[in-house]
Amino acid sequence: MANMFKYSMDVRGLDFQWDIEKGQFLFEREDAVLFWISSAMKTFFDTIEEVSGEEAASIVLETTGFRQGLVVSEYFTNLKNVSIEEAAELIPSTYASAGWGRAYIKDLNTETKTVTMELKNSWEYKINKAQGKKTAGTYLSAHYAGIFTGLFGTNMWFRVTRSQIEGYETDIVEYFPSEITVAKNIHELARRKESEHIRELEALVEDKTRELQDLVKEISSPIIPVLEGIVVVPLIGKYDESRAEDLLVKTLHNLPKYQAKYLVLDLTGLDKELSGYSAEFIGKLASAAALIGTETILVGISAELGISITQANINLAKFNCFQTLQHGIYHSLAQSGRQII
Repeated sequence: MANMFKYSMDVRGLDFQWDIEKGQFLFEREDAVLFWISSAMKTFFDTIEEVSGEEAASIVLETTGFRQGLVVSEYFTNLKNVSIEEAAELIPSTYASAGWGRAYIKDLNTETKTVTMELKNSWEYKINKAQGKKTAGTYLSAHYAGIFTGLFGTNMWFRVTRSQIEGYETDIVEYFPSEITVAKNIHELARRKESEHIRELEALVEDKTRELQDLVKEISSPIIPVLEGIVVVPLIGKYDESRAEDLLVKTLHNLPKYQAKYLVLDLTGLDKELSGYSAEFIGKLASAAALIGTETILVGISAELGISITQANINLAKFNCFQTLQHGIYHSLAQSGRQII
């Protein structure tokens, strides 16, 4: 004790110092900090998950642990005349003295650059247990991977073969040279998140497209019962197979409902360049209507549309055709022996 505010302690060759006046704690002459594990540190981990999500939080902790391990590896490599094997022997007592739990080097091969570690009662395990986790965390495993990366001078990664959180007495973690890096894992997470966002947007677009298609079906080509026995269907725009089929079914279902004797197809809003498919659809709709006793009348054939029909060699001569909707309705009434007075 140097004075009433400064304390120091040697624990198996590791130096601990406290300067209460400065509010400072030193571990091996470096600023350090102490936290309660199952309360303060658990709150820290919980907050990371709450803000970024469980998957992203795992990558954050994994990356942090690995990079901090690289920093620690510099401490061991800076020790003079210390081999990899000797540095590995220092790791268990160094971390145990700092309250990180027990770490055992079970196997170390400098030729293959592989390591097997056994961890027991680590602070991460205690936090994960307090959180109710079912699988081991990533921080400590990645942390030691960072240490071994620095010691071996090659990128190392890990595989957890068993964990204390799953009911075993200890964690067993294997370390080996690998192309897996924290940077790659970050990028893969970003791509997954981006892909998920794209899928969400695609699903939203599909939903909105279906809603729009349903709306178009409702407002385009409405079935209008104008007078008793007379139904008008205005054809609007272009018709593909899907749209034509929908209108055909919709019309045939409604003609008996309105007891329609005459189906007046208004071509005023039809695309001026009448395609063969549109003409085929008109014939198909008229033939189907005839089967249930409804006669089809065509109205709204403009000069431009007439030219388009002629140039396309489309034969609509079998239908009664009129220039305006009014004429078509008058004709329908006349066929029934009625007139508008």
